[in-house]
Amino acid sequence: MIDPIPDLSSKDPNWWRQAVVYQVYPRSFADADGDGLGDLKGITRRLNHLAALGVDALWLSPFYPSELADGGYDVADHRDVDPRLGTLDDFGALAAEAHRLGLKVIVDLVPNHTSHQHVWFQEALAAGPGSPARDRYVFRDGRGPHGELPPTDWQSVFGGSAWQRVPDGQWYLHLFAPEQPDLNWANEEVRADFRTTLRFWSDRGVDGFRVDVAHALTKDLEEPLRDLGAPELSGEEALSELPPGSHPFYDRDDVHEIYRDWRKIFDAYRPPRMAVAEAWVPGARRVLYARPDELGQAFNFEYLKAGWDAEELRQVITGSLASAREAGASATWVLSNHDVVRHTSRLMLPPGTDENAWLLSGGHAPAVDQEQGLRRARAATLLMLALPGSSYVYQGEELGLPEVADLPFEVLQDPIWEQTGRVRKGRDGCRVPLPWTTTGPSYGFGAGGAWLPQPERFAAYAVEAQDGAEGSTLELYRRALRLRRKLLEGESLTWAADSPAGVLDFARHEGWRCVANLSGTAVPLPAGEVLLASRPLEDGRLGPDTTVWLAP
Repeated sequence: MIDPIPDLSSKDPNWWRQAVVYQVYPRSFADADGDGLGDLKGITRRLNHLAALGVDALWLSPFYPSELADGGYDVADHRDVDPRLGTLDDFGALAAEAHRLGLKVIVDLVPNHTSHQHVWFQEALAAGPGSPARDRYVFRDGRGPHGELPPTDWQSVFGGSAWQRVPDGQWYLHLFAPEQPDLNWANEEVRADFRTTLRFWSDRGVDGFRVDVAHALTKDLEEPLRDLGAPELSGEEALSELPPGSHPFYDRDDVHEIYRDWRKIFDAYRPPRMAVAEAWVPGARRVLYARPDELGQAFNFEYLKAGWDAEELRQVITGSLASAREAGASATWVLSNHDVVRHTSRLMLPPGTDENAWLLSGGHAPAVDQEQGLRRARAATLLMLALPGSSYVYQGEELGLPEVADLPFEVLQDPIWEQTGRVRKGRDGCRVPLPWTTTGPSYGFGAGGAWLPQPERFAAYAVEAQDGAEGSTLELYRRALRLRRKLLEGESLTWAADSPAGVLDFARHEGWRCVANLSGTAVPLPAGEVLLASRPLEDGRLGPDTTVWLAP
């Protein structure tokens, strides 16, 4: 064990309950060596941007060794750094600089699967059927006279069968890409290895973990394996159609014993390490992952998926706060991440829009009003930041970046594109590298180009273009986060009883107030001192797609 990096950030063990966490997608944030791929040194050099922004922590998406079959979520070694992105020493320098600046560090943990390049999987292939090495994964004989059919009808999230055949005739399970074989969490060696991984990163200055696909680790592997009977039941949306805990590989009750075991490790550190679950499950089931003796927090995807509708959002907010209280956790709020269309564009799509069809059209059908989209995104941000709990911000949203929907098909990297037979365009449009300057081969991302092409319109969104510019989205985020630190106390809100239709109006600690107008017309502004508005008022009235914070 190495000597832990001194923790120079806040010692408050509950810092995460009201934190603003900034998600960094390492390959798209900043490139220090000019090879077109973002890296750890690039992130370290740009940490001042996060400190000036006013966030509390950064969450690093995977930076581990990977062939990038799934954007880094195909991990070949959970306790190392991809050499294209740096070294363990580089990670140590990043963590030390983050802590010096008062920032916490959260890393992505990917426990459901490994890369097929992982030493364990290579051992499993070599060892053959029935071996201890194969028991670390989910291998089964196929069906049919010669084992030529998959063991079950389970489908991959990325399309097609969730089973892949190997040369000796057996099949292995992969809920995602074939390059991502699922681990067998009934195997004690797997559990012990991840305990080692949690301690490995905690000893190197990590303050917390984001747990990828937290709801899928345990599976019902009793023979005979169960067919689902319909391909659509393999998707996470099927959880609302099946009895709770009964799905063969999603959200099973026995997954929680894993997280109770992890909590003992988290609590052995001072301050305790935090964790947040990525669990795409109904709200009543999601809160189980957020219990104090488990991960402590879980992403609230109902908020992300809600439309630009005041009543829908009010119901989601009320329900989310109630479920968080029930779990003893704080609520979480998120508008964008590395898996979804950026909200600057998404909030402008008409209700019911097929987002994949929109992406396939290059963002032209339907056409999106980017100016109005930015107005809605800014209003949505001020609304989110006023809510009790933690806000998770995706890199570039502080610049108002829209989705790059018109990426040419030939540059796409997301495995979804090929695995679905080029039917689903995938997630590359939200992963295009950030613009830091208004000129240069990659707008300041690095000395060379960028691994995904940046559109010329990115120049207007660059940090350089917005820094210090009155009214810019970047300055709005900075002001909002400075105010939030002063204003945000407690974990409750009180809805106004008389707000107009299409308006969300609630009071927080000592009466400060957030009012968001999601209607199509201007409304009277309640009494109070305007602290911050997402855009200028209209003759003292709150215009459409506008949020304001008021002091009593």
